[in-house]
Order: sequence, then C-alpha cells, then structure tokens
Amino acid sequence: MSYSYTLWFTFFGLLIGHGAGAITGAIIGFIFDNLRHSQRKRATPEAGGFVGPLFTLLGAVAKSDGRVSEAEIAIAERLMSRMGLGAEQRKQAATSFNVGKQPEFDVTHTINELRQWVGMRRDHAFPVLDVVIETVLAEGNPPPEKMAILRQLAFALRISDMELMALMAMKGYAWNAGPGRRGHGPGAGPGGYVPPQRSSQGPDPYTVLGVDRNADDRAIKRAYRKLISEHHPDRLGDLPDDMRKRAESRASEINAAYDRIKEARGFK
Repeated sequence: MSYSYTLWFTFFGLLIGHGAGAITGAIIGFIFDNLRHSQRKRATPEAGGFVGPLFTLLGAVAKSDGRVSEAEIAIAERLMSRMGLGAEQRKQAATSFNVGKQPEFDVTHTINELRQWVGMRRDHAFPVLDVVIETVLAEGNPPPEKMAILRQLAFALRISDMELMALMAMKGYAWNAGPGRRGHGPGAGPGGYVPPQRSSQGPDPYTVLGVDRNADDRAIKRAYRKLISEHHPDRLGDLPDDMRKRAESRASEINAAYDRIKEARGFK
C-alpha cells in the first residue's frame, strides 16, 4: 500500500499548522490512501480469470481466416507452458481454444468477458493484447479478418488505434488505420497493413511512443511518462510470469525509443 497522500498531507499540515496541523494532515492523508488502496483492490482482476476467454479468443483468431495453422496451435501450446498452467488449467485452455475455432463463432461475448476481467486496469489490458497480437502475427502479415478481431478487442479494452499501432511497431509491424482516422472505433474507415518496417536500431521511436514526429519535447516527455507507467511490470500484480516478461520487454522498447528521441533532439 502506498502512503503518498499521508506524506503529502502531513507535510502540508506541518506548513500551515505545525505539530497539530501535521497530525490532522496525516489522518486525512491516511484516509485517502486507504480509499485509494480499496479502489485498486476492487479493480484488480481475479487471478486466472482471463484464461478461458483468452484462449477462446485465440482459437477464434486462428480460425478467422478459414483454417487453424500449426504455427497458431504451437503458439497456444507454448503460451500454456510459459504461463505455467497446471493440468486442469491446460485442459480448460485447450477446450476454450477449440470452442473459439468453431465455424461462425461470435467473439463479442468473449471480448466482453475479457473487458470485464480487465476492468479499468489498462496495465492489464496491454499484456492481454500482446498475447492476441502474437497469434495474429503467427503467419506473418495477417488477413483483414484477424486484424478486425484484434481491433475489436482493442476498442473494448479502451486502447486507441495509435496505442495499438505502437504495440504492433514494437514487434516490427505497423497497422495503417487509414487517412483521417484518429479515434479507436473498430470499424470506422478503411485501413491497410504495412509490412514489417524495422531498422537495425529497432522500430520507429515516435510510433512506439504514439506521438507525431512534429510533437514538441514536452508532449514527448508526457507521452513517455504515461506509457512507462502503464507498461511497468511492477504494477501487474499476480499475472503469470510470461505476461510480466512481456511488460518488461515493452518497457525496454519504450525506454529505448525515448532514449533515441532524446539523443536525436538533444534534450534531457
């Protein structure tokens, strides 16, 4: 539990009321810290509650272009191992994957389950998206059917097109949302898929941070702080190690992109 409010109110109380003010400020701050802790606790997703709907969605993504490939099956099996699923959870995951790959399966309910599990925790939304992206890219440039499901999921988890593009860029790919698109609705406007665009230095740093190349230094710093706070692995609670490692990898990409921009622009 963080005691930042307690410290700030104590300090403020000390400034305006000396000892008595510090005590009063500490009490008020402690109440705020407890309220914040209770809200975060309620917002924390139940451990393991995402396994069923996640693998159901992976099955639907794999089948969306008409066939489930060996590469997509291998990704699902590898994910089960990396997530450290026990025998019962592996059975649940395999069953869920098979449910998702049934013909004409509607992903809407499954995506809603993931949205409810994530709740307001955006730091949990990104690892879920990262897992789905891995299946979407299993065979290289994905067809529109797979991208449609991915963008529908991103929209449900309140992840914008720009943020989704940043996640794709970290893997060396870039989704072009189409001319004039700025929102994050799943079906507005045309889009296209840009083949892997990754230099020897890594993905485009501006795309990773989700900012325009003409953005000023302050906007870049603000975008970096927001991203690194959302992707920091220490905030993931009891998610499996695999998802924590994904967050660590993204945090490294974000730091690397920010360092490249700082070096190019000459600011600290």
